Amino acid sequence: MNEALPQAVVAAARGWIGTPYRHQASRKGVGCDCLGLVRGVWREIYGREPERPEPYQPDWAERAGGDRLLAAARRHFGAALTQDEMAPGDVLLFRWQPGCAAKHLGILSGPGLFIHAYEQAAVIESALVPSWRRRICAVFRFPQGEREEA
Repeated sequence: MNEALPQAVVAAARGWIGTPYRHQASRKGVGCDCLGLVRGVWREIYGREPERPEPYQPDWAERAGGDRLLAAARRHFGAALTQDEMAPGDVLLFRWQPGCAAKHLGILSGPGLFIHAYEQAAVIESALVPSWRRRICAVFRFPQGEREEA
């Protein structure tokens, strides 16, 4: 694996730390939710977004049916990895309960750390403690080859 891309992803994500939580937003320093954080990092890495999400309510996962976040991750990141394969720069999807849709995501930033937009707070770097780790339902890697070189 080319190490430059994961390092760029982590550096970009760390640049969002402190951005206030704002549902559906994706502007560094202004506001974002967990999806907005990953969208913003994608824009920083690739120069554009692969798709713009439809408007969604805070309870979208409970109301919409299906696993829309997981499906979108598969469309844009490719096949999921196992937790044993995860490395800094990878996207982590979380499911609050077995059988429910994935509803949260973050970016692994180091051994036992991840960056995510924390509801009613801000983008923070958190410890990947057992209560978070057991909720991981998928791990994805930013794709090589699409990056715009500066």
